[in-house]
Formats: sequence, C-alpha cells, structure tokens
Amino acid sequence: MPLKKPHNGLQNGDGSHEKDSRHFGNGSQQQNMDLNDHEGEQNLPSMLEVSNDSPVVNGIGTSLANGSLNLHSTVKRKLDGEKDYVFDKRLRYSVRQNESNCRFRDIVVRKEDGFTHILLSSQTSDNNALTPEIMKEVRRALCNASADDSKLLLLSAVGSVFCSGLDYSYLIGRLSNDRRKESTRIAEAIRDFVKAFIQFKKPIVVAINGPALGLGASILPLCDIVWASEKAWFQTPYATIRLTPAGCSSYTFPQILGVALANEMLFCGRKLTAQEACSRGLVSQVFWPTTFSQEVMLRVKEMASCSAVVLEESKCLVRSFLKSGLEDVNEKECQMLKQLWSSSKGLDSLFSYLQDKIYEV
Repeated sequence: MPLKKPHNGLQNGDGSHEKDSRHFGNGSQQQNMDLNDHEGEQNLPSMLEVSNDSPVVNGIGTSLANGSLNLHSTVKRKLDGEKDYVFDKRLRYSVRQNESNCRFRDIVVRKEDGFTHILLSSQTSDNNALTPEIMKEVRRALCNASADDSKLLLLSAVGSVFCSGLDYSYLIGRLSNDRRKESTRIAEAIRDFVKAFIQFKKPIVVAINGPALGLGASILPLCDIVWASEKAWFQTPYATIRLTPAGCSSYTFPQILGVALANEMLFCGRKLTAQEACSRGLVSQVFWPTTFSQEVMLRVKEMASCSAVVLEESKCLVRSFLKSGLEDVNEKECQMLKQLWSSSKGLDSLFSYLQDKIYEV
C-alpha cells in the first residue's frame, strides 16, 4: 500500500476550524475576495493578540519591548508559542502558495459583508515595518476600497505587532547607495501613503492588536475610529532616532494629546499604554485581549449595517475642513525628511546613532 504523507493541517492552508473561530475576521464562509477574487485568503486567521514575551524588532533589529531602543543586526521576530497563537509563517506561506493569483505580497485584502478588511502581513520586513513597496500596496488597496460597494474600511495586522514604523534597515541600505535619488523616492512614498488616508472618503476603523510605533502610530489620527487591545502601546521616537515627525503627527498630536504630551512623544519617545492613549483621545476604546477580536468584529458589522451614504456624508462633515490643512502638513513633513536624508550631515547623524546602538548590544 502507498505510504500516506503526514498531515499537520497546514500543508494546504487549512487550519483547525476550532482555532480559527477564535481569530479576528473568521471568513470561512466568505464568497468573493477583493480585487482579483483571492479565494485563498478567505480562510486566513488574522491574529490580533499580542504576546508579552516577544520583543518588537524594527528594521535592523530595534528592540522595543520596553519602549527602549536597543538595536542589533540579525534579530528576527519571535512567534508566540502559546496555544492561542495559531497564525505562523508556515500557515502564511501555505495560504499564499495556494492562491491562484495573489496581487499583494505584504498585505491581505478581504472583502467582507459591507466592509473591506486590510491586514498588514509583511513578507519582506519584520513586525510589519513599512517600506515604499508595502506603502504602495496599502495605497492600492485603499484606492480599490474607495471605489467598491463597501461602506467602510477595517485596518488591522497579522501577528503580535500592529506596525513598527519605517523599516530602518531598508532606509539605511537605500540611502547608502544613492542618497539624493532615494531620499526623494522614499519621502514621496511616505507622502503618498499618508495622503491616501487623508483623502479616503469612507470611515476607517483601525484595530490595534499590539505595539504601534513611528508612522504606524502617526497615521491613527487620520483614521476615524481606533480600537485597541489592552496589550497595545504607542510610541513615536522620531527625534530619538534622528528623524523629524511624519504622518501629520506634528499637527494632529498637539491637537489631540495637548502640546506637552505631544512634545514628549515626538521629542523624547515617550511610550503610551492603551489606557493612556484612550484617556487622551488617541484611542476610542480599549478591549480585553482575549475578546478583542470579537468586540471589534461585532462593532464593525454593526457599523456596516448603516447606510453607506450616511456614513460617507457624516465623515465628510467631520473631516472636510481638516483635509486641506492636513495635506499641507503632510507635504511639509515629507519635504523636511527629504532634506534631512539628502544632506550628508543629517544622514551621518542617523547612521552614527544606529551604529552606536548596534555596538551597545
């Protein structure tokens, strides 16, 4: 008799239904995928719980588990070994391998009943760090969602980290090769990425499952509702890593958090817990990690039952007078980053800081 190959439930992208039901956005019965009908992504469990045991690593290895910046060169993201953490790299690889036509490499787009769900699921960077290519994919997904019949957009992430900001290993590698050309390209990618959020007409709901850093935290005021897990935290250490603010945070943070706290976050890299962020207005509500997925999906589906016209017009009334101002701020911030990266003094300062942190490890 022919020998049967061992089956671990992941070879064909099929996880346990019992485990999948605990995950955010259980789409086992969904019919159509967004854009090119990505049927393989509809069963993808999207974990939104964060592990305290797993350090956040940004770009070249910035350990941010305690809000501090300790860099090292080869550290990789650790997968949580707890039983509730079903999603891992094998499953992601298996699901994507079985897709007949995958338009996105570093994000997952799912067309749900009444809303579009975008999940950050980076294949090319650690902890959902952002590169120009990843930001371009998010922009494309936003553009498609603005034109389809969905009523709102849900943005979340796969894994234990929501977004660790810009990928600094990518940044250093590119700027080292051609400083002037790459500084323009990267700054424009950030500008267009942020502009896509500013101009999106439908309500944007963000589910923060874990740490949100740098640009990953700066874009939150550009969204309409932000729900966070109790284990999430927020940090924008721009000055600490020799960068100027991005994502319109130089304007939105003082408006929302107050000048004193905003300055601490932007200049000193102060870390905010989920409860602190909620009390200051950066986050709408905070939920317990074990029920976070269910709480978010319940509320998103309730929103999706409302009239599309009412939702869109309501956002227009709230946001319209801010739009032009935010676009001006975005343009100025990216122009400043471009000047910083294209100058030898600014670039040497960034390289020197990151190199010093590597030697400290």
